[in-house]
Amino acid sequence: MANLPPLAERMRPKNLDDYVGQKHLVGPDAVLRKAIASGALPSMIFWGPPGVGKTTLAFIISQSLDRPFFSLSAINSGVKDVREVIEKASQLREQGDSLPVLFIDEIHRFSKSQQDSLLGAVERGIVTLIGATTENPSFEVISALLSRCQVYILKPLSEDDLIHLLQKSQHEDAVVKKRNITIADYEALIRLSGGDARKLLNIFELLINAIDDDKITITNELVLEHVQQNLALYDKAGEQHYDIISAFIKSMRGSDPNGAVYWLARMIAGGEDPLFIARRMLILAAEDIGNANPNALLLAQSCFNAVNVIGMPESQLILSQTVIYLATSAKSNSATTAIGTAMALVKQTGDLPVPLHLRNAPTKLMKNIGYGKDYKYAHGFEGNFVDQDFLPEAIRGTKLYEPGNNAREIESKEKLKKLWGDRYKY
Repeated sequence: MANLPPLAERMRPKNLDDYVGQKHLVGPDAVLRKAIASGALPSMIFWGPPGVGKTTLAFIISQSLDRPFFSLSAINSGVKDVREVIEKASQLREQGDSLPVLFIDEIHRFSKSQQDSLLGAVERGIVTLIGATTENPSFEVISALLSRCQVYILKPLSEDDLIHLLQKSQHEDAVVKKRNITIADYEALIRLSGGDARKLLNIFELLINAIDDDKITITNELVLEHVQQNLALYDKAGEQHYDIISAFIKSMRGSDPNGAVYWLARMIAGGEDPLFIARRMLILAAEDIGNANPNALLLAQSCFNAVNVIGMPESQLILSQTVIYLATSAKSNSATTAIGTAMALVKQTGDLPVPLHLRNAPTKLMKNIGYGKDYKYAHGFEGNFVDQDFLPEAIRGTKLYEPGNNAREIESKEKLKKLWGDRYKY
């Protein structure tokens, strides 16, 4: 038993009928299933969260079409590896063999030069590329390569899908079906898996191996007792991706540089994409610091640019500096609250008309019916300010921006009160 592959590997489906989830792509008459059946398979990008079957689906496609399957991981493959695979594919084509499928896991981690090295092979039809990514390919895949690929979005597995996987393993896996296992509760198993099928089956296997009893009844309490103390086992290759990034963000928001740097180190050690980390810091700089310290957004943007240019391992120094700056900065969520309140108001009030004095008047007719009339050009008045209305009449006087309680926004609050009087009286 010790030499057996993990349960998740043993349960990997071999064909589309056995595949769980993604019915919008591979169900009867679905778009990808039709493409596979026709044999006219385009290069493609699978975009979706971890553990939803991207790698498995790529392998099933190659087997369904009886094509050679080459696989690379963007974490440990370089341009040299890509060129070697393309050379093998070229030799196969010269021999008259089937067009190979080249699967690249985490393609978003490939640099521009690595992605460029793929482009010619895809254009010439030497390989059918299938890339897998957890990140938006619009941002992470070069436009020339993206334009030659069909993007398919893989959805998170539903609760029913995950329960089906557990029940399927009980009935089909040679090891599991020998045990007398009753699953009384599914909630903790599903919650701890985070919708990741591989992680779910790993947790299930951990429980089975940890309990020697002939009869096992799995409850929420049993899962939490055995699994929570072993969660580190499931942090390989970023499987706690969402939990750790949450802890990272909350540490910076909570002004704890120790916690923030620790979670940064956990992500770096786990192989997290440094650009993903930098992107999250950009969001935090606007969401949680905002106008309390506008320089935070500038530094976060500089960090993102530098990480993109320099790469690892040196970028960890830049990430660390920025993390500490953001964690120790003054905080304000006033911009976040303001846009949230404004969006709710728009939803509530609908498309209110733009006041006539604020409308553009490029034609004589528009001027004749009052477009732009009575608009006061602020720069034509003392202090570059004039009291006029900028909201639709129906919501005139509504306050959307509430300045935060920090030095910079307190200063802004006083300025607004001086300019607007009661209209901006907080």
